[in-house]
Amino acid sequence: MSRIISTGMAKTGLLLGYKVARDTGNRQAGGAVLAACGLAAFTVWKNDAGTARAAALTCTYIAAFVASHPLAKKIGAWPAVFTVTGVAALASMIFGGHRKES
Repeated sequence: MSRIISTGMAKTGLLLGYKVARDTGNRQAGGAVLAACGLAAFTVWKNDAGTARAAALTCTYIAAFVASHPLAKKIGAWPAVFTVTGVAALASMIFGGHRKES
């Protein structure tokens, strides 16, 4: 269940963060949504998969955000956001699971 929650938070951060920034014209507001959702996802990832995986997934989340900007110039803003959100969500579903017991 926590894998679904963390993936949902990552998707929400990327999609809603962009929507807030676009609709309000306030990039900082969109960034606040992105950061809050990223922090929430990190917390769930850390509890469920451990610190190392949580850090890697957070880097993936941030890289998705960064990659959306040049990708938007090639395919458009919303298609870019949907694409990077899909990549981040897939990573979360695959790697955000339970850590192996030693």
